[in-house]
Amino acid sequence: MVKGILRALAPMLFVLGAGQALAQAAEEAKPAAESEKAYLFAHMMKGDYGTLYYSVSTDGLHWTFLNKGKPVSSDYHGHASIAQGPDGRYYLVGNKSDDDPLIRFWVSDDLIHWEPFGTYEPDLAKVKNHPHALQRIGAPKLFFDQPSGQFLLMWHTPNVPGSDEDPERYWASQRTLYVLSKDLKTFTAPPKRLFTWDMATIDTIMQPNPAGGYCAIVKDERYPSYNWTMGKTIRITCGPTLTGPFPEPGPPLSPNFREAPTLIRSPDGEDWYLYYEQYAGTSYGLSMAPRLEGPWYQVSGNSGVPEWNRYEMTPGARHGSMLPISRAQYDALVKAFPN
Repeated sequence: MVKGILRALAPMLFVLGAGQALAQAAEEAKPAAESEKAYLFAHMMKGDYGTLYYSVSTDGLHWTFLNKGKPVSSDYHGHASIAQGPDGRYYLVGNKSDDDPLIRFWVSDDLIHWEPFGTYEPDLAKVKNHPHALQRIGAPKLFFDQPSGQFLLMWHTPNVPGSDEDPERYWASQRTLYVLSKDLKTFTAPPKRLFTWDMATIDTIMQPNPAGGYCAIVKDERYPSYNWTMGKTIRITCGPTLTGPFPEPGPPLSPNFREAPTLIRSPDGEDWYLYYEQYAGTSYGLSMAPRLEGPWYQVSGNSGVPEWNRYEMTPGARHGSMLPISRAQYDALVKAFPN
């Protein structure tokens, strides 16, 4: 009798099972809900060094150039680096050139309208363990540390002039310097070296490590050779506090002759996207990893073959910084700087 009942129910069970499978397949086929996250890339352009341009993305991989390719500010100059302060406003740092004695700040409520905020003149004559520093301030970078409520201001300064016979000795003498500030009005003085090891670094950025501590992403500014194959690459070093101590950085995350790193988290929080420029203005590369400690690999993009590309960068984009924004901010930027 039981077998008879099962035989009678079998067609019905098959239909129900098939229906459930179809329903599940239909549910999986639905497009994912649109993410509320987006990204802003504030950068310069090849042929217009130091001027502020914007590109935006909703996935951190495919970027749209805004404002019909025109600058978004007539006042700013520098290697754009933006940090959101404790008051919710955005702070942008730059300078007129490397020999400008002042580091300059701008402020914005909405990332659309920027106003001058103030300046800072570091005393480069009093940097410990970096004697005879030249009056050069390279690519100021800004990071706000929420736990300590302080801005970390970083830049690179050399202490050996270059020459026609050996221009690289100038770059080999670059060291990353820093000061701290609660409000970008008063600063700890004098500037200090961020790293104790004797290696040239430029374009340093800082990132809190979800595993604990902080990671500094640097460009190794030594010239590559058989004796120093890591020269002119992007590398990473992680330490326990905002100012270290940081051990010597690990292996390269990029090929040689890359600089201006900028780092964002993927929309789902599963991956890190590390962008870097193949200078001068050739293209942007991308490496990704599940953790800041790695493993890192290079992603295919800007190849000229669309089906090979996993990301698309604004052609001709140069040095800058990326930051996460809300979808509402993204929409406001697209409206303010339409194409």
